[in-house]
Amino acid sequence: MLRKSDTPSSLLLPYIPTQARDAYIALRAFNIELARTADTTSTPTIGAMRLQFHRDAVTKALAGQPPKQPIAVLLAKAAGDISDNGGKWSKSWFLRLVDTREKYLSNPPYPSISAVESYAENTYSTLMYLTLQSLPMASLTADHVASHIGKATGIAAVLRGLPLLAFPGPANKHSNQGQFAGDVGASRQGAVMLPLDVMAEAGVREEDVFRNGADAHGLRDAVFTVATRANDHLITARQMLTNIRKGEDAGHEFEHQDEEEHMYSPSKTGKPETQAQEIERAFGVFMPAVATQLWLDRLQKADFDIFNPKLRVTDWRLPFRAFWAWNRRKL
Repeated sequence: MLRKSDTPSSLLLPYIPTQARDAYIALRAFNIELARTADTTSTPTIGAMRLQFHRDAVTKALAGQPPKQPIAVLLAKAAGDISDNGGKWSKSWFLRLVDTREKYLSNPPYPSISAVESYAENTYSTLMYLTLQSLPMASLTADHVASHIGKATGIAAVLRGLPLLAFPGPANKHSNQGQFAGDVGASRQGAVMLPLDVMAEAGVREEDVFRNGADAHGLRDAVFTVATRANDHLITARQMLTNIRKGEDAGHEFEHQDEEEHMYSPSKTGKPETQAQEIERAFGVFMPAVATQLWLDRLQKADFDIFNPKLRVTDWRLPFRAFWAWNRRKL
């Protein structure tokens, strides 16, 4: 499933520590199931019923009593392994993933670019938090870096899904090459899922996009604005890594640090890790930044033509770029 529906995550698996790989696969498979819910159900109501099943399944899986469903069994096994290693998955983060997918089942518009960031935080960043817990790791510093990378990846996912949502195909089909697996809503009616404030500023009209596609007035400018926000988050994550490695402050406070899930108790066993040691151990979890940057670079090369078909194919350079990034510890 991972290789077919989320190729980049499959290619980045070798950079995840061995003890966390089963959990990584289970999490990505769970994310694919949630993402494809919208694309494999005929109405938002049926999609909501499917998502309720996933809520119940994850609750039972984390309690060690999964239903007879492959992904739930994988999650239960991974949760047990994490517990054996002294860690624990946050159930609330799983429920946040499901709740956010349900909120966008019928493709409601994003009122602002901040709403897109919130969506990305509640999906892709949250998925990265769970991956960090799989190591296991409880680090506010690592969460902070992961938040920025997840936001960048989520924003890019919204852009990547724009052509599929504007011109949806037949129901119950799911596209492969999921660079950022499947942000397609349950409605078969077209929708231009760019933030409304950005569309207004660029003069983009939804009906113009339906009529003229990539040639719609202001569309490339709007795509550029949103892509720039994603790129800004990657730049921030890289600067944080540089600062921390120098022994300096990260550079700014983590806006989600007061959320209960990010409040960690001091380690009671062994010597506490430094921030630099934490980000080194977590570096494999940060690797989606490489895939996201590659895609954003290709978008720029295409002059921000979001309908360019080359943007729908996983970049053949990803394995090589990932290897380079891993060896040099540079995102």
